[in-house]
Amino acid sequence: MKLYTKTGDDGETGLFGGIRVSKDDPRVAAYGDVDETNAAIGVAAATSKDAELIGRLREIQSDMFALGARLATLKSSGPGPGIDGEAVRRLEGWIDEADAEVKPLQSFVLPGGTASAAALHLARTVCRRAERSVVALARASNVEPDCIIYLNRLSDLLFALARAANGRAKVADVPWTGKPR
Repeated sequence: MKLYTKTGDDGETGLFGGIRVSKDDPRVAAYGDVDETNAAIGVAAATSKDAELIGRLREIQSDMFALGARLATLKSSGPGPGIDGEAVRRLEGWIDEADAEVKPLQSFVLPGGTASAAALHLARTVCRRAERSVVALARASNVEPDCIIYLNRLSDLLFALARAANGRAKVADVPWTGKPR
């Protein structure tokens, strides 16, 4: 099977179920941003040497693939794998674990530190964009609420994991102090 089909050469793409839409359709933008988040999480996993972190990121990537598939489908059949309340609670547990490893925040922090933390911060910002795209799609079309909740928790988790990665490496978060005046 060839990688190219030539069916998108006219600026349209197919959703699950066979419906064709423009490649700039909000639904395509939303699942494209979810896909980009998934790739950014893959970069974060590739920069880490922490087996537990890599395992969790791989699990999240599987969830993200399922979430993207849900967004690429017009008709909802209820929550699917990776995007239900149980998955959200799993992320919340991981947030609490990562947050317990570091001192409470006293100020905003600049993204960075170790390469692993920087990659997690980047994935967090890409995830926030995906969340905005899915919220925009939800205004115009049916989107399961757990999709939005999952992305919101995921961005929080990526922030907590970035801080924990710095903490494990004994690299301090860099506080934002504002611009000197």
